[in-house]
Amino acid sequence: MKLLDLFKPKPTKPTISSYGQPSIEPEQVQSLMEWFFASLMAAEYFGKSHLFWYNSAKPDQKLEQALKKVIHRDEPIFLYRCSDRTMPVSEGYYWRMVPEHPSMRVYQLEVKE
Repeated sequence: MKLLDLFKPKPTKPTISSYGQPSIEPEQVQSLMEWFFASLMAAEYFGKSHLFWYNSAKPDQKLEQALKKVIHRDEPIFLYRCSDRTMPVSEGYYWRMVPEHPSMRVYQLEVKE
């Protein structure tokens, strides 16, 4: 831990960085984002997290590069599967479905043990 980190104010609410373009209705996006915020707050997590909107029918190299950039930050990473497949991940990781969300399209990035 850096010395300067000790003096930073603690966040009071979670922050979700969003990557990619959701291909679902705006009402569904809003509902999902509200669910994420509520879930993070219920888990008492008030830091930064990341949400990737992935459509395997339209793979996006920039999206995969963004994932590689944030993967080592020790922050929660989620994926919303807009199509039939999840985004490929680096060796040593996998997408775990989040069963608490009724869509069965929400995943959290996990480290393989």
